[in-house]
Amino acid sequence: MAKFFDQLDDEHCEFIRAQHVFFTGTAPADGGRVNVSPKGLDSFRILSPRQVGYLDLTGSGNETAAHVEDNGRLTFMFCSFDKKPLILRLYGRGRAVRPWDEEFERLYPQFEPLPGARQIIVLAIESIQTSCGFGVPRLSYEGERDTLVRWAEKRSPEEIAEYHATKNSTSIDGLKIRSAPPGGS
Repeated sequence: MAKFFDQLDDEHCEFIRAQHVFFTGTAPADGGRVNVSPKGLDSFRILSPRQVGYLDLTGSGNETAAHVEDNGRLTFMFCSFDKKPLILRLYGRGRAVRPWDEEFERLYPQFEPLPGARQIIVLAIESIQTSCGFGVPRLSYEGERDTLVRWAEKRSPEEIAEYHATKNSTSIDGLKIRSAPPGGS
């Protein structure tokens, strides 16, 4: 039976911290593709009982940022693949905090620095849902992939910025993504 909560409690936080992967779910306001994206690399942080975020790294697309800029709707899902069968979803309003935003300086120290960091996606939690997870398979964790980190380490800040400008500035449905202010990075 699903249960709903208004904010994270100690048990929720312990469960979240124990997971090696989480998923983002977003969609544009006016149709278009629903995006579900897996995340890892210990990039998720609990900022308060009603606010969470993750350090978003440079990737092949930037759908989560495009969708939260479009309408703010964002869901994070955590599910256990080991002993305790549980699914936990965080629903709320998301936003992208970029390196040139004043808030980035305050939030960034809470994360492990990773090469290729392009933004922090922050969620203001409106609702939390837990459900059984009885149908989720049990899997063994072997470790993090280092491919994305190695890719970013081989590039200069200028090359990363160029990649953002050419590959991460428009969603697959054509939504424009907020870019650095003139003269910004």
